[in-house]
Amino acid sequence: MGTWAGSERRDYGSFADFSDPDGNSWVLQEVRRGEPGSMTGTIANRSVPGATVTPVLAYVDVGEAADWLCNAFGLTVRLLIGDHRAQLVYGDGAVIVTQGNTGPGHAATHSVHVRVEDAAAHHEQAAAAGATILNPPTDYPYGERQYTAEDPGGHRWTFSQSIADVDPASWGGELVAEPQ
Repeated sequence: MGTWAGSERRDYGSFADFSDPDGNSWVLQEVRRGEPGSMTGTIANRSVPGATVTPVLAYVDVGEAADWLCNAFGLTVRLLIGDHRAQLVYGDGAVIVTQGNTGPGHAATHSVHVRVEDAAAHHEQAAAAGATILNPPTDYPYGERQYTAEDPGGHRWTFSQSIADVDPASWGGELVAEPQ
């Protein structure tokens, strides 16, 4: 165990885990890009990363955080959304960096973004199971139908269905790197 760019790092063969300066934990695995996931009912949308499950991490300064994550962990900026949001990729995985206050006493500093085939049906299942629905399924101009729920541990989950392939420039995004 040692430090790397101000972080704690432990290596496990092709895996490595880290803690970044804001206390977020990372586990990276070197993988080769394979066939897309098994979600046969999804469509490609240039406005969202192709990963099925994507953590969303809050930082005070999105640009600074994105630079640090790229330098320290080898991620690549995929999409910039103003100065308040960035999509980063690593192999076939992704991380969304969003602007927010971090530390004790602030709103959630992380959530999980999950791509699903049918957001309305998924919403019905989650509600029937007792999930706290924070936002009902809503269609957005970036080509996604999304709803947000909270689990019993207070963790927030956004479930997202691609409903159109939308050029990020049409809603203010800047595609920096084409999906691989």
